[in-house]
Amino acid sequence: MEELPSKVPYHVAIIMDGNGRWAQSRNKPRHEGHRAGTENLRRILTSCTEFGIKILTIYAFSTENWGRPPTEVAFLMRILESVIDRELASLHGNGVQLRHIGNVDGLAPNLQRKVKEAVELTKFNDRLTLNIAFNYGGRDEIVNAVKRIVNEGIPADNVNETLIDYYLSTAGQSDPDLVIRTSGEMRVSNFLIWQGAYSEYYVTPTYWPDFDKEALRQALFDYANRKRRFGKLDEQQPT
Repeated sequence: MEELPSKVPYHVAIIMDGNGRWAQSRNKPRHEGHRAGTENLRRILTSCTEFGIKILTIYAFSTENWGRPPTEVAFLMRILESVIDRELASLHGNGVQLRHIGNVDGLAPNLQRKVKEAVELTKFNDRLTLNIAFNYGGRDEIVNAVKRIVNEGIPADNVNETLIDYYLSTAGQSDPDLVIRTSGEMRVSNFLIWQGAYSEYYVTPTYWPDFDKEALRQALFDYANRKRRFGKLDEQQPT
């Protein structure tokens, strides 16, 4: 029987970084790295369910990624569409609830339709929630939340953290307990900057396509050995 950590995070978020460098290190074009990264997601989803993780949030395409070469952007859009076409039935059958976080309005109309249909089809599944952050940016998310609050005429005195939580893309979900970044970069890259305020962070030099079940297990064991204080002292933590 596989050894499991004593404490498994309820919500894990992953910055899936390093696809391009993975490809370049193998003398392959960048799009082959994105293809390999997409294939790896299937393996990590299976591992998450085996480990008992209930929410997985993946950073697939940021609001800043539009600045990449048009051919690469177009390929990433095709990947999202092909994943929906190819994997939706299997994900639904395995009890995965899909949620899109980010601005769907920036996507092509046909892709918008497919994203919305996938979310609607799987909305009652409860084995694992998969948040796909596509055309997502943490600052953009907060700005949009504030705009909605203002547009609804909510008085300033009523604005608090709970209210802002309600207007974010992740409304109704717990904040990520653990944020993993592959490829060794030491930055959050505008990802869940509100929700990740007290998340534990784990950075590995492993490129995303090589981040396998064992690498995830190592991250979970590292998390299990952390003490989460949330700004308080050890003696103030619940036992």
